[in-house]
Amino acid sequence: MTRSARCRILKLLAALLLPACVLWNAAAVPGLPRAATAPTVDSAVEWPAIWRGRSLRPLALSAVEHRFAQSFPGKIVRLTNGRDMLIWRHIARPTRMLHPATDCYRALGWRIRDEQLEQAGNGTGERWRCFIATRERTSESLRVCERIEDSAGQGFTDASAWYWAAITNQSTGPWRAVTVASPL
Repeated sequence: MTRSARCRILKLLAALLLPACVLWNAAAVPGLPRAATAPTVDSAVEWPAIWRGRSLRPLALSAVEHRFAQSFPGKIVRLTNGRDMLIWRHIARPTRMLHPATDCYRALGWRIRDEQLEQAGNGTGERWRCFIATRERTSESLRVCERIEDSAGQGFTDASAWYWAAITNQSTGPWRAVTVASPL
């Protein structure tokens, strides 16, 4: 598979995942905090310029992603370094709109395997939750990793653990959530 074909597949994948995430949010637990008005976030959020030694460039959000982002309590950007696809979220307040990537992939028909926690190989000691997603009808496989980090540098590999830490003031925002999908 050529690099441009992989890039197109990753773009399509990201465009398909956000609608599933919106549907997942519809099943949020009643009675938990919800936004009364549109979220406000400092527009001066700094997005990364380099990922894994390669320059990043932003990708436009699809119409569905844009609608999702309008009700998301923060900002969302989709980036690529030409190989990896990143969904980078700046989160202003605790939300159930942030959930495990495995849920989105499964909802879209991907088979999930080899889910595990991993140490980053860059010497930072960061832990990531990673898995392999395979689409059987196309034999396409992606390695997907995700992590959430608070303003004090505390990391989470589980969206539910992050959410409960955030609403019980054991973690302070704003938060950063990163999901990286890399073709295999």
